[in-house]
Amino acid sequence: MKTILVVEDEIAISMVLGAYLEKDRYVVHYAYNGIEALQKAEEVKPALILLDVMMPQLDGWGVLEKIREKSSCPVIMITALSDMNQKLQGFDGGADDYITKPFIAEEVLARVSAVLRRSPQLEEADKVKLYGPLKINFLAHQVFLNGVEIQFTPRDLSLFLFLAEHPNQTFTREQLIESVWGYDYEGSDRAVDLAIKRIRKLLSGWDTSDGEIKTLRGLGYQFYVK
Repeated sequence: MKTILVVEDEIAISMVLGAYLEKDRYVVHYAYNGIEALQKAEEVKPALILLDVMMPQLDGWGVLEKIREKSSCPVIMITALSDMNQKLQGFDGGADDYITKPFIAEEVLARVSAVLRRSPQLEEADKVKLYGPLKINFLAHQVFLNGVEIQFTPRDLSLFLFLAEHPNQTFTREQLIESVWGYDYEGSDRAVDLAIKRIRKLLSGWDTSDGEIKTLRGLGYQFYVK
């Protein structure tokens, strides 16, 4: 059973979410302010965090920033704010999805399920892969080149890991947007091109004889290895 951390300062909303999640066979933990959220996230190591934006002590943006400094745990932002700039702020900060209040609990469950499906479920032998000096630890969400950890942004890391989980398979921009950004992403697919450019720059020390992020014109991108 997977653990969900619900971070919401309105107890009534928190309890409703928890009841639906538990009915769907999740283990639920609760936090009621930003500081408590960071403590609970460290303690319980949740599979996913439902994170309210407007909270006392430390707001959701601050919590998300702190979480992304050390973890790629999926985060779904929940807020009464519906302004597009707020949504973009959430995605830019590394949020995996975004739900505005008032919401239908069934919608939250569907989005939780969708985000968790995008998180890899790996066999033991597939947790760490080596491609020459490039080491990918899928379970820990870490990538090393020549023994030094590469510091990706959360979204770029998710994109790279997705491609690396499917070596030598080609994905269109649309498929990558749906699999990494989420089905309701409303930005341009140019975001994929820019992310690939940043990833290639970080992998510049990786010899193409071992592999590369390859562009197939008119088709898309692939994590190519020999």
